[in-house]
Amino acid sequence: MSRTPIRTAISASVALVLLAGAAPAAATTGTLRPQLEAITAAGMPGVFAQAVDGRHRQSAAAGVADVTTGAPTKPGMRHRVGSITKTFTATVLLQLVGEGRLRLDAPLGHYLPAYAVDGVTVRMLLNHTSGIADYDHVIFATDTSLEENRHRTFTPAELAAFGLDQPPTNPPGAAWAYSNTNYVLAGMILEKITGRSVAYETTKRIIRPLGLRHTYLPGTGTRIHGPHAAAYIPWYEGVLVDFADYNMSWGFAAGDLVSTTDDLNTFYRALLTGRLLRPAQLAEMQTTVPWVPGAPEYGGYGLGLYSNLLPCGLAWGHDGLVLGHSAISWHSADGRRQVTVAQNMTHYVAPGQPDPISDATITMLVTQLCGEQPATARTAVRPHLAEQAFRR
Repeated sequence: MSRTPIRTAISASVALVLLAGAAPAAATTGTLRPQLEAITAAGMPGVFAQAVDGRHRQSAAAGVADVTTGAPTKPGMRHRVGSITKTFTATVLLQLVGEGRLRLDAPLGHYLPAYAVDGVTVRMLLNHTSGIADYDHVIFATDTSLEENRHRTFTPAELAAFGLDQPPTNPPGAAWAYSNTNYVLAGMILEKITGRSVAYETTKRIIRPLGLRHTYLPGTGTRIHGPHAAAYIPWYEGVLVDFADYNMSWGFAAGDLVSTTDDLNTFYRALLTGRLLRPAQLAEMQTTVPWVPGAPEYGGYGLGLYSNLLPCGLAWGHDGLVLGHSAISWHSADGRRQVTVAQNMTHYVAPGQPDPISDATITMLVTQLCGEQPATARTAVRPHLAEQAFRR
């Protein structure tokens, strides 16, 4: 029985691009649709995106939302955006810091005594230096578990216990190691301080004030409200299995969010231009653990927000990947140049194998943010975020 290999990350598996420095360039306009068609030509069933350059905004789509019916992908579709949820969660927590209700360097046990880990602080949860292991390879230990968990509800306490029961990845603060457990614990802290759910606080503090009409946290609800694409994983005999209907309680504050490309661009523009956080808290969010030790100029991971060095400077944002849906949202530091892309197939290539879909996606992202670049501009491609889930 043949099988297309499942990709090795569930939370996020997009490539981190480290590029040689170059002079800033204006984002290219009028090229989005052909670049999305290059992604579908590389093998992605459907893709849609929105690119912004100042007041100019372009949205486009390519490919199909449903391989059975042939229904086309459309730019305004709702989409599960996975770990982009972490930027929303971190923003709410940093608002609480600004209100004097939370201390970043307080011990985890100060807020959650039952989950205390010696040496771990709130900041370490948000920048993934706590050393607390991930839980996703526990709940998705086998292929059959993907179907078995489709309608299962996980509580935050369960998820935290799964992660804390695993051996730590490193001593607290010693290294960067991506873990969804960090943001489950962060969400539990948020709820402990406010007495409200993550969904309630995120809606009150971010979604409603910014008018993000198509963004929400579904919790235990399995269906995506409104028009959306299927969420495909290549299965046995090459059949694409649709995981769009899924109980996303397993993602909680780490990966539960549904949104659109337009809403995400609105959110990140507001975040980077100071509409959501005070200057001191935005500075904390943008204080990063370097991707390359000793070379912070290449970017790194902050508090729910990361930066990459592109030819036109640092791009800020996040990406996310859940079962069958992935998204990437990158933005210039001033929020004027933006691009968010969503795709409807994941886990499609084995580790270390060529990935023309990612290559075409990176080309599109860099071109939209920085303009056309010579092929020699890319000096390295590094994987980042959760690379160890779905071990076989």
